[in-house]
Amino acid sequence: MPLDHRRVRGPEESQPPEVWAAAGGAGEVPEEEDAAPRDPCALRPLFARAGLLSQAEGSAYVELGGGTKVLCAAWGPREAAEPGAAAAAAGGGRLLCEFRRAPFAGRGARLRPGSAAEREAEREAAAALREALEPAVRLARYPRARLAVSALLLQDGGSALAAAISAAALALADAGVEMYDLAVGCALCRPPGPAAAWMLQPGEAEERRAAARLTVALLPALNQVSAVLGGGQGSPPDAWAQALRLGLDGCHRLYPVLRQSLLRAARRRDAAAATTA
Repeated sequence: MPLDHRRVRGPEESQPPEVWAAAGGAGEVPEEEDAAPRDPCALRPLFARAGLLSQAEGSAYVELGGGTKVLCAAWGPREAAEPGAAAAAAGGGRLLCEFRRAPFAGRGARLRPGSAAEREAEREAAAALREALEPAVRLARYPRARLAVSALLLQDGGSALAAAISAAALALADAGVEMYDLAVGCALCRPPGPAAAWMLQPGEAEERRAAARLTVALLPALNQVSAVLGGGQGSPPDAWAQALRLGLDGCHRLYPVLRQSLLRAARRRDAAAATTA
């Protein structure tokens, strides 16, 4: 039988990679056990920068301590593809939101890239993003128009949806869209156990072990809640009320950082316009 010289010959015997992964990680301490206990009310360090992308009318980048990185871009207002449907939607414009995960965003076990489960998870995240942003945007000022926001999760280190809400609000404001206020997102989770306390801005490992999760979106200047998203079991109603108060306090503490990021972007844009003039 003639040999196929175009094909690289593999070994006669092979083993699954899980065998070597289990052998190599036998002596390692899991991240959950090695992590030091932290203050449940402490916020992770937040870095925000607006006006990064030249191809978009507005953009923002938000990074949380622990590895969560989100990049958002905003476009609009533009003429709606269906003017009749846009005009019928509460007499104003439409806000279109997209949420995507980069193939390298997750660490460890994750959904298969491009699978139906991942597409469904991205659609649910996009719907939650739209629910949190719509109360902050003055859609009545843009009749028969559409605004588009696209969020790309570069790395998932926990609290990804909350970071995407803050980044998308920054991108819309950077694009010059009229808004009532910036929407600030804050995530919480509660570990399993009857006496476990809610934790602000959980990491990826903490979210994976959590018995209940909550994401709060707030318009701090108006003191108005734009969205409350989450679920879980094993928590009495008083515990959920306590978690909501803790999340609102976290949003108020994050608000000055986002405001300063937007002001710095405006000063950079003014300085660049004065230089080219």
